[in-house]
Amino acid sequence: MRITIQHLTKIFPSRSKGGKAVHAVEDMSIEIPSGELVGLLGPSGCGKSTTLFMLSGLESPSSGKILFDDQDVTTLAAEKRGVGLVFQNYALYPHMTVEQNIRFPLDNMRIKKEEGNARALDAARLVQIEDLMARKPHELSGGQQQRVAIARALVKMPNVLLLDEPLSNLDARLRLQTREEIKRIQRTTGITTVFVTHDQEEAMSICDTMVVMKLGVVQQIGAPQAIYDDPNNLFVANFLGTPPINIFKGKFENGKVSVGGEVIAELPGYSSFDNCDVFVGIRPEGFVYRPDGAFTLHVDHIEVMGRDKSIVATHESSTKPTVRCIIDSDVVLPEDATELKFRIKPNKLFLFGAIGEDRIRYPLNVFEGKIEGGKVTVGGEAIAETELSDREVYVGISPEGFVCDENGALPLKVSRTETKGKNIFLRASHTSCKTASVRCVIGGDTALPEGASELRFNVKPHKIVLFDAETEERLK
Repeated sequence: MRITIQHLTKIFPSRSKGGKAVHAVEDMSIEIPSGELVGLLGPSGCGKSTTLFMLSGLESPSSGKILFDDQDVTTLAAEKRGVGLVFQNYALYPHMTVEQNIRFPLDNMRIKKEEGNARALDAARLVQIEDLMARKPHELSGGQQQRVAIARALVKMPNVLLLDEPLSNLDARLRLQTREEIKRIQRTTGITTVFVTHDQEEAMSICDTMVVMKLGVVQQIGAPQAIYDDPNNLFVANFLGTPPINIFKGKFENGKVSVGGEVIAELPGYSSFDNCDVFVGIRPEGFVYRPDGAFTLHVDHIEVMGRDKSIVATHESSTKPTVRCIIDSDVVLPEDATELKFRIKPNKLFLFGAIGEDRIRYPLNVFEGKIEGGKVTVGGEAIAETELSDREVYVGISPEGFVCDENGALPLKVSRTETKGKNIFLRASHTSCKTASVRCVIGGDTALPEGASELRFNVKPHKIVLFDAETEERLK
């Protein structure tokens, strides 16, 4: 069952005279493909449960539409939508056995007893509680009660399964076990599932797609790892990650990022946001210890955690009390050091505007490539010459570095073309691309084949930047 949400809004009127109405969900538009497990993620009060209740029919939207496949169900009664709903508190009937709890929706649907018993047993087997059918809820653990609630939702054979923070009442170990079970059940049944949670680790581990929300507004939609690697704004970057991202007050001047007066990164070809104050986000795993590194941290203490060392430090420009760095445990650090120097991995550094806190995006398209016999190759195609020795590299190409040519060396699959002013902007993809998509800016007088899904390009040599694939340091 495909779910389409179009401009969905929910406004709750003020409970007090003269008070402000609450915009719980604001103009939400998303599409959930059939058979996917999608997570609504965000802090308390962001509108995720309200969205779920509108999908189920328990809440009516103030405006907008909800479609199941092509059927408009916006005003359809909850019992006619074919959804299974699992609440945070399980809502099991204490006087009924497990079997009776699971079968209860079928009794309401007036399903014959023999068929109801068979379907209840099938649902119990799916969640692996078939040997508990004679017990009552008080005789079950929290995880077992949760499985009963899921079985009760599944026994109706719903088109859509809705889970409202189903793991929040479980201890840490049971949460881990049960979320794995939910993922297994969803894969087995193929039911389109919407999962509400405030726990980012939970969402990242279980979901095909995440919808990150804040104050009723969708901030970003995408695969969990893709959002972690490419956050849209400071809120999303802060919300995802354990330990969380480190945020510093910094500056971007003349193509260089500085924090506390130290230049910690160069962003060649970057000009759109030059000479401005920024927030600099660095993931904990983005620090590489180097005695000659540009970024100095004051060490508080060091913790060994399995294969990693966690360095807890401080920096005068940090917006948080401590800075967390995660490095390999086999890295040898100076004993009793009070200061350590680091290099920053370019793909773990993010810039956000000091005003608005939106992501300032690095303009380079980054590809996995090689230097072989004096040539730079991407996907086996030679795109430039170089005097550097053979090695694995990352190839950065500025958006304006592409020249459309039917005999060009680099093929790109084009997904979108848009003319703005004197330029044509293309969004494309390539199997070797490390960034979310390839962005190209070419002259507006370029004649592009109509309806072409693939175009070939040559690359301007001076618009190419090479990075060593192992160290991620720029090659001169």
